[in-house]
Amino acid sequence: MHYDVIVIGVGSMGSAACYHLAKQGVSVLGIEQFDITHDKGSHAGQSRLFRKAYFEHPDYVPLLQRAYRGWSDIEKESGVQLLYRTGITYFGSRDGDLLKAIGKSASIYGIPLKWYDNREAAMKWPQFSLQSDHVGLFEPDAGFITPELAIKTLTKLAEKEGAEIIPNTEVSEWQVSDDLVVVKTSGKTFKSKKLVIAAGPYTKKLLAEFKPALNVTQQLLAWVNPERWDDFTLGNFPCWVMESDEGEGIYYGFPILPNDRFSPPYGLKIAYHRPCQEIDPTDVLEFDASEEEEVLRAMTEKYLPGAMREVVTFKSCLYTYSEDDHFIIDKFPGYEDQVTIACGFSGHGFKFAPVVGEALAQLSLNDATSLPVDFLNISRFN
Repeated sequence: MHYDVIVIGVGSMGSAACYHLAKQGVSVLGIEQFDITHDKGSHAGQSRLFRKAYFEHPDYVPLLQRAYRGWSDIEKESGVQLLYRTGITYFGSRDGDLLKAIGKSASIYGIPLKWYDNREAAMKWPQFSLQSDHVGLFEPDAGFITPELAIKTLTKLAEKEGAEIIPNTEVSEWQVSDDLVVVKTSGKTFKSKKLVIAAGPYTKKLLAEFKPALNVTQQLLAWVNPERWDDFTLGNFPCWVMESDEGEGIYYGFPILPNDRFSPPYGLKIAYHRPCQEIDPTDVLEFDASEEEEVLRAMTEKYLPGAMREVVTFKSCLYTYSEDDHFIIDKFPGYEDQVTIACGFSGHGFKFAPVVGEALAQLSLNDATSLPVDFLNISRFN
C-alpha cells in the first residue's frame, strides 16, 4: 500500500505519467475511476489531430516537437502504430486569424507548409466547396492519433515497467499527513511520497478549492455516411480544419477509417470545435444532438456537399477549459512538496500526452522540469 508516486486519473496524461515514472524505476500506482479507456472524459472518439504549426500559441511548438518524438518512441517500444502522418489541410481566408496564426508558428520554428490558392485547393480537394476568399494550407508532417489505443498502449507499457494500475476505483479523498500523501478509495487506503492529479473534467471534484476556475463543457462529435463513400476514405480525403465564417470556433474532421484496422464508430467523422454547454461531469451525461446535427448539416451543405447523407451516431466528449484556455501543468499551491497537477487541456491537449507525462514525472521526482512548460504554470493567474 506504499508507493513512491500515486497518479489519480489514468487517461491521456495520467497513463503517460505512469509510463514515464515507472521507467525511472520508482514504484507507481495509477488509480482510474472508470475503465481503461472510457467515454466519460476527453480522450475517446477514435481519432485526434496531431499538428505542429500551432494556431493556439507558438510556445506550444517545442512541446509538440518533443511529443512527436515521444509518440515515435512509444510506437517503437510497443510495436503499435498510433500516429498516422496523413497531413492536415487548413481552409480559410489568407488574412484570417486561423491561417495567420498557423503561419506565425510555422515561420518561427521552420515547420514546412504548402499554400494553395483558391483554384489549386479546389482542384486538389474537390470534395470541398470553398468560399471565393478561401485558400488551402497543407501541413505535411501532421496527421492523427488513435486515442483509445494510445492510452491502452501507454498503460501496458507502464505495467511492463512495474507500475500497478487499478481501474474502476474512485478516489474518495486525499490528504497530506506526516509528509506522506494518503489516498482513500471506497475499500482501501494507499500512501505515497508524491501525488499526481491528472483527472481531466473531474479535477474540481478532487481539488474543491482549486483556483483559477475550470469550466467543463460537453462537446458532440458526429459520424456520418456520405453520398459517395470512396470520396472520403483514408488516402482519398484529408484530415482538415475549416475556419468558421459564422462565429467563433473551427470545423474539423477526418477521413473514413477502415474498419479492419480501427475501432468503431465507422463513417466520416466531423465536428464543430467551440465552447459548448457547461455541465457537471458527475451528472448523467445525456444529450440531445438535434441542434448539433442542424449546425453540422448546414456546414456540410456549405463546405462539404454530399458528405452528410445520414447520421451514423453522435458521441459526447468533455472539454476542460482554464480561464485563459491554456493548459495548467505545475505543483499544486500549498502542497508543492507533494502534489503535481495537470488540467485544462480544453479539447486540444491529447497530442501532448508523452511530453506532459514526462513533465509530470520530472516535477514529481525532481520538483522541477527541464521541459519548456513555464508558460503553463499556475502563477500566471496571480
